[in-house]
Amino acid sequence: MHRSNLRSTIATVLAVGLLLATAAGFAGARAGDRFIVVASTTSTQDSGLFGYILPRFTEKSGIEVRVVAKGTGEAIKLAQKGDADVLFVHDRPSEEKFIAEGYGVKRYPLMYNDFIIVGPRQDPAGIGGGRDAVAALQKIAAAHAPFVSRGDDSGTNKAELRLWKLAGVDVKAASGGWYREAGSGMGPTLNTASATGAYTLTDRATWTAFNNKGDLTVLVEGDSRLFNQYGVMLVNPQRFPHVKAADGQAFIDWLVSPEGQRTIADFKITASSCSSPTPRARRPRPIRTTATSLFALSLRETKKAPPLAGGASSHQDCRAMPGTRHPDRSMKWSLTNSQLR
Repeated sequence: MHRSNLRSTIATVLAVGLLLATAAGFAGARAGDRFIVVASTTSTQDSGLFGYILPRFTEKSGIEVRVVAKGTGEAIKLAQKGDADVLFVHDRPSEEKFIAEGYGVKRYPLMYNDFIIVGPRQDPAGIGGGRDAVAALQKIAAAHAPFVSRGDDSGTNKAELRLWKLAGVDVKAASGGWYREAGSGMGPTLNTASATGAYTLTDRATWTAFNNKGDLTVLVEGDSRLFNQYGVMLVNPQRFPHVKAADGQAFIDWLVSPEGQRTIADFKITASSCSSPTPRARRPRPIRTTATSLFALSLRETKKAPPLAGGASSHQDCRAMPGTRHPDRSMKWSLTNSQLR
């Protein structure tokens, strides 16, 4: 009888344990199922930014962020189909059109950096040290020097095509000759430029993280037309009821919060150039820093592009002129305007 009771007790304990384990498994599955999809650009992914900030957001909120990194054009198309909860890209005209057509709720200007023109050190077009991007492209076209375009409808590609238009150069007519379209992301495009000794336009973040520079170097920077702002917006849940509006907005709110901004500001990678915070109506106090900036964070719109890396900067310790370098220093995301008081 004693043995029978013991066996019964053991069986009960095992059954209860099994039930608890099963319940815990279901709870874990439910927690793991709480996620949002963010359609974003390759630069935010390739620079390592998302790899740094997303685990911290997930730890705080319990919301996993699954990133689909594409060119801005493709990311917008993804969001227009309702296949993402949040859109995080860098082509303001396209973003504003996305909102105006009812695909998104509100655009939040989050951060900016700049584009740069890189090319071979031999510089056959003679553009090195310049700060006029349009004049540089005119020289490249006149020399028929090889230029690799992303050709993928990305934010970078859109910016590049606007510059060619300002330069009065018909790149469609030159396509297949000195003007080559990679049809790929920034990393592969830089690889192609490095392998073929060609010029290209790149965002500074991807360039900084790129490890296969070879003979490529920064040749043109500091033109206000190279201003590169990023915006984030919730996909419209009224248009797409399946959009996870609460969790998507929670992610946006965290990005623009002091904690989110500080987390972005803490991200560092090896670098040699800097950028500036967005100017406010009243001139902000300079940020003193011992590190250079990869992106500046701007929660307020700016009507006029601020001075960029090649020109005057509000970082008193970060005054890189075109072609100068800061060896053995790290690139740091600077503080948001809300902290410049």
